[in-house]
Amino acid sequence: MTNTSINRRDLLWATSLVALPAAAQSAASLIVDPQPRFEISPWLYMQFMEPLGVTDSSVEAAWDYDRDDWRKDFVDTVKDLAPGAMRFGGLFSRHYKWREGVGPVNKRPMIRNYFWGGKETNRVGTHEFVDFCRRVGAEPFYCVNFLGDGEKRFHSMPEGDRTGDAQEAADWVSYANDPDNKERKQNGSVEPLNLKLWQLGNETSYGNRTFARDESIATTIGFARAMRQRDPSIKLIGWGDHGAGGELWAGELLKRAGEHIDLVAMHMMGQSPKRPDTLLKGLRYQKEPEHAWQELLEMTQRIETRITEMEGVVKAHSLKAGIAVTEGHLSLSPHNANPILCEWLSAAYHARSLNIYQRHGARVKIATAADFQGNRWTVNAVTLQTPRGVTYMMPVASIARLFKKYNGAQGVDVVKSPSSLDVAASRRNGKVYLHVVNLEYSHPVETTFAVTGMKITGGRVHEIAPEDPRQYVNQDQPDIFKPRQKELGAGPAFQWRFPARSVSAVELNVQPS
Repeated sequence: MTNTSINRRDLLWATSLVALPAAAQSAASLIVDPQPRFEISPWLYMQFMEPLGVTDSSVEAAWDYDRDDWRKDFVDTVKDLAPGAMRFGGLFSRHYKWREGVGPVNKRPMIRNYFWGGKETNRVGTHEFVDFCRRVGAEPFYCVNFLGDGEKRFHSMPEGDRTGDAQEAADWVSYANDPDNKERKQNGSVEPLNLKLWQLGNETSYGNRTFARDESIATTIGFARAMRQRDPSIKLIGWGDHGAGGELWAGELLKRAGEHIDLVAMHMMGQSPKRPDTLLKGLRYQKEPEHAWQELLEMTQRIETRITEMEGVVKAHSLKAGIAVTEGHLSLSPHNANPILCEWLSAAYHARSLNIYQRHGARVKIATAADFQGNRWTVNAVTLQTPRGVTYMMPVASIARLFKKYNGAQGVDVVKSPSSLDVAASRRNGKVYLHVVNLEYSHPVETTFAVTGMKITGGRVHEIAPEDPRQYVNQDQPDIFKPRQKELGAGPAFQWRFPARSVSAVELNVQPS
């Protein structure tokens, strides 16, 4: 190998071997370089809440009208999930008028849900959403009505003009953040809500009914100026995903409006099988679960490709702008109802996707792998039994909870690991954390742990490893994917046997050697 062909990973591996005992230099070693590479965003593991009308009772299903409060089982479950951030919005934002959701409850109007059917009561408005986020430890943020994302129909609906302009968005910032805002105080909140994050535009580049790219960028600048006049400290997320022609809007967005934007939004929707003989349509996967597992792993390569593409464009135009994946889920037929998403088989896709987001954490600051809550869709992270009962996490949420709970503050490099393991590594103070997916469907993988320049003194593994890959979650077994904690045992060599198809979070206690 010539000097010019040696990359950073190879150099780290070569130099690290000098400092490691012979027992840790085997082919099955998992070696971590503890040098911090980037700060992991506290908002990385996010969820988003959107009223879904009659399609899937989401927000309404989560509200207990007998107690006139959020359902306690829902709050308890989401508090355990502990998302770093929570967005209110989606397509609903194109016609949402924020003032209809504040003030006396009995004076709030019911509104039509133009995208998802039926009507919304507006019982959950700004104060209720922010209160929920604070209870579960999430940073609340809103996708504002961005002139209806350019959809002309919203200017003249039977119920009137449903678009929101820059003035309306700026007024919302003042309502939330101005310590002296009289309107908020009259509605019972003396202290400001201090909303830091705001998104401008939602899927604005998708289809042909919304803004063209240049219109969207000009509107972004107008909204940003108006909103920052009210609070210069807010952070703004601009829309930058692919347009109809296939190009990313992010480059031109940052070129023209980069001084106004902190993060660039993209969505990971439509992650559907491309194989003509796919097993993931309908129930075919049930006859060949191992092939379905492999096909799901193949699909994660598109996540890597899309993130790398956006990362390259953002880096080329900005030293500081981050990436926000504010929506994303695995799209299988039947639409929003495929049962594999209730089963452990889906862990192949979800766990690896979450690891990809964290490995790209130098730029990816917000990401999600599912819709949030509801009582029908299997693409949700959290399912509510209705009209009452239990709230439980789908497999994607159980994995997100595991990775969020056991994680460091800085991302670090994995310089060597068995090829069958997908790993994202981080550190915080005296601990190194590993998020490990065993990609093998039928075989366990054994590895020895080592951290260059440091001594491992102990640790534990938090493991989700159902014996049956077709194991599923429902209201009768809501905790079926709860992780099991196991101690690593005594040193000096620390090793672990990861069961087939398992997802684990490893905590290593370390100190300088």
